[in-house]
Amino acid sequence: MQKICTDIIIDAPAEKVWGILTDFESFDNWNPFIRVKKGKLETGAQLEVLLQLPGHKAITMKPTMVKVEPVREFRWSGSMWVKGLFDGEHAFRIEELDESRSRLIQCERFKGVLVPLILHMIGDEIKQGFESMNRALKKENEKT
Repeated sequence: MQKICTDIIIDAPAEKVWGILTDFESFDNWNPFIRVKKGKLETGAQLEVLLQLPGHKAITMKPTMVKVEPVREFRWSGSMWVKGLFDGEHAFRIEELDESRSRLIQCERFKGVLVPLILHMIGDEIKQGFESMNRALKKENEKT
């Protein structure tokens, strides 16, 4: 199993970060990496997610929400093509640093027979996508 993780400090309370991060309908307004086209923030919900890796065509995935812990964490899990080839569990965690600062941690754990090949080919772009989303979320939260 391999993973890619990024984090960023946001000058906003955890509740505000959570509110923006979980307002899927507004992702088109600020999120350059992920668009949630269908689905709800509830365990077991099927999502339709459009991923825009830097320098690549958008990819549509249909993960399932596997965990929702309000103002703390949510995760979804999905596969590309056939389960067992390139599977991932994507997690967003928010840590409250104090009443006006938070840390967003965005990670994906990959497993499957194609993981080494695919991460070799596009692992850097995946990390860049995470980082661009993190920066955009920070900017959206820190607007005055």
